[in-house]
Amino acid sequence: MLKILKYSFYDLIRSRWSYIYFLFYLLLGFVLLFLNNDLSKAVITLMNVIVILVPLIGTLFGVMYYYDSKEFTELLLAQPLKRSSIFLGQYLGVALSLSMSLVIGLGIPFIFYGLLESNAIWDFSLLLLIGIFLTAIFTALSYNIALSNENKIKGFGLSILMWLFLAVIYDGIFLISLIIFGDYPLENVSLIGTLFNPIDLSRILILLKLDISALLGYTGALFRNFFGNISGFFISLTSLLLWVILPVLRIGYISNKKDF
Repeated sequence: MLKILKYSFYDLIRSRWSYIYFLFYLLLGFVLLFLNNDLSKAVITLMNVIVILVPLIGTLFGVMYYYDSKEFTELLLAQPLKRSSIFLGQYLGVALSLSMSLVIGLGIPFIFYGLLESNAIWDFSLLLLIGIFLTAIFTALSYNIALSNENKIKGFGLSILMWLFLAVIYDGIFLISLIIFGDYPLENVSLIGTLFNPIDLSRILILLKLDISALLGYTGALFRNFFGNISGFFISLTSLLLWVILPVLRIGYISNKKDF
């Protein structure tokens, strides 16, 4: 698996899209810090970009890489290699290359503006950790969709729909449900519903760490009231870890069962 990972990683970091992704975050970091020299405020602004854009990029790269490398994958399948090692190696290569572009692209401007000497370094480190989690989660989810659908158009469509549902539609349905059933005690339902959306979990995790009461929202306030800042932080982090592990396990399961 390590050889497959290494090949996929080097293949992707030589791709022009990886450079574009890296340059986008590099420019975004410099622009944000140029407009606002306060590192803490820049981290809060960056959070809104990270929790929406990173899942979209992970989704697109995951499904694109699977379909673009399909012929090479079929060649590997003819070799005496474990199927799960091939697909998990490819997935990890995509996730690591995207994570590296994110970390380096944002790290350079923030370090240039004195991050290492600021108290905002811990908040920024958490933001990068969330970005890595979201990259791993949505790359795995899109890879699962691609593995389950041989039709490229259908795979792309379902992947974008999955991102759109978790990024936009889920919150809309959640809010409408709270309004309709507002006369009922929905605190526990709200907490459980939040666990099924990694984007909401990521947002709450950051806001609990920053302790920004005005931005916590309904579910974030519930997390803080039910679990407290520290407990809510670790519950959110554990839930995100499960969001990574379960799709990755399913990649291994599907690859072993699928008829290529």
